[in-house]
Amino acid sequence: MAKYFDVHPDNPQPRSIAQVADSVRSGALIAYPTDSCYALGCRLGSRDGIDRIRSIRQLDNRHHFTLVCQDFAQLGQFVQIDNDVFRAIKASTPGSYTFILPATREVPRALQHPKKKTVGVRIPDHVVTQALLAELGEPLLSSTLLLPDEEEPLTQGWEIKDRLDHVLDAVVDSGDCGTEPTTVVDFSGGEAEIVRRGAGDTARFE
Repeated sequence: MAKYFDVHPDNPQPRSIAQVADSVRSGALIAYPTDSCYALGCRLGSRDGIDRIRSIRQLDNRHHFTLVCQDFAQLGQFVQIDNDVFRAIKASTPGSYTFILPATREVPRALQHPKKKTVGVRIPDHVVTQALLAELGEPLLSSTLLLPDEEEPLTQGWEIKDRLDHVLDAVVDSGDCGTEPTTVVDFSGGEAEIVRRGAGDTARFE
């Protein structure tokens, strides 16, 4: 049974955030809100967490997982960025974007695209997510909470708790955060390639 945390969207309770972070450190798989939609998240090095996300979403090994980072300094530890790409990403963060970039050695091989050796990274513009990342002190390994054969992600914490109670360890509810996933921009080839149009404005990458 998943623990349920009712967290204020603008002033998240420090005690609740600390409890969620402790759960993640202990290997928990959580559902949490972002600035685009709810996501599944676990600790970066959790092989069990990766397997459980793949099972819930029925993903194959070509799926790009995302490292959700607190800030640009943290993001830079996990991906290789040249100067032009640096400027483009810096100008768009925090925000509703996921960027696909070549992974550094800090990224476990299980998270990298098997052929391209790339990984997705993002810096969310969401108070609760930022509070959790600050408390955790490391990125969350994440994937959009989009269930198989459904066109839109789940948007309500109580519904996530009700439907996924048996496969999650915790649900963080801070209210509705929308149904549109991030815009995905692939910079792994050096030029911006828009892979998915979502919540983030694509104009600067066209």
